[in-house]
Amino acid sequence: MISVIQRKNWWFTLSFVMVFASIVGLLLWGLRPGIDFTGGSLVEINFENSRPDNQEISQAISQLQVGEVIVQLTDENGAILRLASITEEQHQQIIETIRAAFLGNTVSELRFDSIGPVIGQELKRKTVWAIGIVLVLMVLYIAWAFRKVSKPVAAWKYGLIAVVALFHNILITMGVFTVLGRLYGVEVNASFVAALLTILGYSVNDTIVIFDRIRENLLRRVGEDFGKIIDISINEVLTRSISTGCSTLLALFALLLLGGSTINNFVLALIIGISVGTYSSIFLASPMLLVFEKFTNRR
Repeated sequence: MISVIQRKNWWFTLSFVMVFASIVGLLLWGLRPGIDFTGGSLVEINFENSRPDNQEISQAISQLQVGEVIVQLTDENGAILRLASITEEQHQQIIETIRAAFLGNTVSELRFDSIGPVIGQELKRKTVWAIGIVLVLMVLYIAWAFRKVSKPVAAWKYGLIAVVALFHNILITMGVFTVLGRLYGVEVNASFVAALLTILGYSVNDTIVIFDRIRENLLRRVGEDFGKIIDISINEVLTRSISTGCSTLLALFALLLLGGSTINNFVLALIIGISVGTYSSIFLASPMLLVFEKFTNRR
């Protein structure tokens, strides 16, 4: 039998290091917001033959007076143009100008997005509200579901620990994207928010499965050591949790490789969040129950 409780200090230390590094990264660099949050326009194009470099593309459209244009090269033949909000007329002028500048190299437009700054600010506000409401409702639901098991840990503490584990998962995911944004210019947008909410739902489900087994064993093994009950419960669902996590990750890696650039950031966020969530459900949330129990007895 694997003893998670016996090595709980190892898991706490590992989680502390990851969360601390994520917080430092967020404070120093912050996430790199996409046009969904800042407002602006995005044009993604593809060149049939060899793609020009950044400077050639920028120079080709510099005459249009559309403000600063940031050119980001994607795959072998693709490029993304980021600029301030533009009209449909300006959008068409950009495409035609690029096609005229690179005659003989067929240029096709893959997507065009344009969002005003007011909508971007509103999306930020709604994102914070959505995550906050989800966390509060989760605490209330878990406290209600575990109301019949108040010894040795109060029912509401199961919900609190689950939320702490969720914050752990979200912070580390954001920390990784902070580093990716700093090193590779990876931006966060509305799909990243959707990924965070998906991670919340997946992670709490995994945590509740383990908590529910602990609840069942508390009712069946009255009087036994709480730490032993936690270890037994974890081992009973360990194979199920790891198998579920691995099968989900296999599907996500397939999407990452074959799904195309438009969903890459969404899938990458899910891969990070679900990996960390599977770890935290087993090695962080459950040992925290024992810490709460010892703290209650000490008081």
